[in-house]
Amino acid sequence: MSTAVIATALVVGGTGASASGLTAQTTVQTTAAPALAPPVLVPAVTAAGSDLPTTAGLQRALAQLTQDKALGTLNFAVTDGGTGKLLLGSGEGTPATPASTTKLATSVAALSLLPGDTRIATRVVAGATPADITLVGGGDPTLSGLPLAQIRIAGAPVDAESAPASLTELAQQTAAALKASGVTAVNLGYDGSLFTGPAAHKYNDGTNIGPMSALMVDEGRNDPTQDIEAPVRVADPAAQAAGRFADLLGAQGVKVNGKPAEATAAPGAAQLAQVQSPTLSRLVERLLTNSDNTLAEAVARQVAIAAHQPVSYDGAAAAVTQQLTKLGIPMAGVQLNDGSGLNVKNVIPPLVLSDLLALAASPEHPQLRPVLTGLPIGSFSGTLLSRFTAAQGSAGGAGIVRAKTGSLSGVNTLAGTVVDADGRLLVFALMTKTPANADTARAAMDRIVTALAACGCK
Repeated sequence: MSTAVIATALVVGGTGASASGLTAQTTVQTTAAPALAPPVLVPAVTAAGSDLPTTAGLQRALAQLTQDKALGTLNFAVTDGGTGKLLLGSGEGTPATPASTTKLATSVAALSLLPGDTRIATRVVAGATPADITLVGGGDPTLSGLPLAQIRIAGAPVDAESAPASLTELAQQTAAALKASGVTAVNLGYDGSLFTGPAAHKYNDGTNIGPMSALMVDEGRNDPTQDIEAPVRVADPAAQAAGRFADLLGAQGVKVNGKPAEATAAPGAAQLAQVQSPTLSRLVERLLTNSDNTLAEAVARQVAIAAHQPVSYDGAAAAVTQQLTKLGIPMAGVQLNDGSGLNVKNVIPPLVLSDLLALAASPEHPQLRPVLTGLPIGSFSGTLLSRFTAAQGSAGGAGIVRAKTGSLSGVNTLAGTVVDADGRLLVFALMTKTPANADTARAAMDRIVTALAACGCK
């Protein structure tokens, strides 16, 4: 990591007007910042000196592994987590396709610009008459219409901190407010206008990501209970959310006249009800652990709102780039076009990925700690659940390696942290482009990281 990265203080910005005319305060709720959490994953040794792995030692340990033909073209960097010093690399400054390791950039930008306890609100506001109401999306794709007991995130039930906002609760609040005013039949409008630009990702396949809207329920899945990596998505997530909300209002004794209609809420409209997402810190952990493309794009748009950029794919990418530059991350050679990494034209050098992780590990930046706690754990969680196994020759990394994965056609990446045999935190970024089978390439990368964990490499 460059000296500038280590020395630059976090830039924490406020909220401001979005491109749609709504203010971020209407969609993003914050509370007083909590006391800073103690550092986690702090290396046992933090000062530079003879205890550092040597370049020669690392070369001896990794040379044969990095020459595995399954890796094709491999660009990589291994740095010291305590000092940011580059220990070993090849093409470490060369821009390469990051795939989903792009989410590291999105996450660092979000947590450095917005408080970690930020929550995204979905609201219902009054319209022109007592019988007119509008459901307003604030950009929370995790809003759920399922009963709490049915909600699963990557197969696991949710707890109090990870539970998404409830569309049912929003309907209950709305019905109570309407009935208190003697209203039992309404005209329902729905407003997803906070997001601008094309709804579809340039590389949208309708499963890994669907159309983006500021108003979504259950991430726009056609079947909300389909808790799989690439579910079928609906073509109009805002209309889906509004239709589900109308049904829930009906269950509360409030009739919706006709079909919900697209509308734009009036600025300053009286609020009837509101629910809030989990905190930004929890959202970042979720998007990293499970490589959630839809959530990554939504978080990138919250960066755009706070940075006064258009709330679109392009605006979000520009906002993330702007924020990382302010943090001192060396952005030469970096090109971002989205927040998830699905765009094949994204490029990031391995050394920049290692800089992002070293920044998150630094005791000076505890706000970024969810970037580390959100990383999947080898053979244990998220996208590393089935990796670092004996069959792949990498069982030594099980439970030790924490890393973000990335995968596109012919591209496999892995960037994360590992504690070596001497208790030193090492940061690594491996980026491959290869015609080899993806599982074969990933196994070869995992063996490199396992060797890092096993050696002091003096």
